[in-house]
Amino acid sequence: MIESIVLGMVQGLTEFIPVSSTGHLVLIPGLFGWSGLVNSLTFDIALHFGTTTALLGYFWKDWADILRHRRKLIFQILAGTVPVGVVGVLFKDTIAEHLRRMDVIAGMLVLFGGVMLLAERVKTGKDLPAMTFRDALLIGGAQVLALIPGVSRSGVTIAAGMFVGYRRPDAARFSFLLSTPAVLGATVLESRSILQNLGGDMSLFFSGFLSSLLAGLAALGFLMNYLRKKPVTVFVYYRFLLAGGIILTLCLRG
Repeated sequence: MIESIVLGMVQGLTEFIPVSSTGHLVLIPGLFGWSGLVNSLTFDIALHFGTTTALLGYFWKDWADILRHRRKLIFQILAGTVPVGVVGVLFKDTIAEHLRRMDVIAGMLVLFGGVMLLAERVKTGKDLPAMTFRDALLIGGAQVLALIPGVSRSGVTIAAGMFVGYRRPDAARFSFLLSTPAVLGATVLESRSILQNLGGDMSLFFSGFLSSLLAGLAALGFLMNYLRKKPVTVFVYYRFLLAGGIILTLCLRG
């Protein structure tokens, strides 16, 4: 139960802050020797359901406005979701078996930290109403890379949005709107597996769900305010430090 709550909080905080939630969910059980359900892809998806609920709760006014006045954006979000949906279905097992490793996480933390730094150097000025299908597909294509642990879905999609010219706050807003159908779809697809693996002890699911929901709401509020004024640089430095810690741990283990 404690492991479930801790991992739910980690998921909620790191899903939106661009430091790779999946990387942390693989790293922490590995470091502390946690095994079984809490160190599985199925449990990760269960926690993602909590952060998806946080997304819907935090951005409910945006979704209401989109449904009433900006319905074109719905199709752009759905178009941007297609690439990650297709790749996720086709390569889910390959990712779970071969890429959920600490050396992969360390490499991706560094590589895409560099990408985020480059994005901060791009001249931006477009806002969300200027979104086109081309831009949505490009940002959605970048979201595919986030299937690799250590990349960070929010980090790579915010960077992609800035690369195609959107201001940082607008790139972040579209990133989170874009993530909602993708994560919700993955949760629905995995729902049977979640129930089978949890068996009769649904308390593990609900404790992880609730802690990820509450932590997710807090993280969203913090990040959206932060990105209006400041760059992503501090998160990149954290990624570099975390990657260094992982590499040191792997070296000490021999």
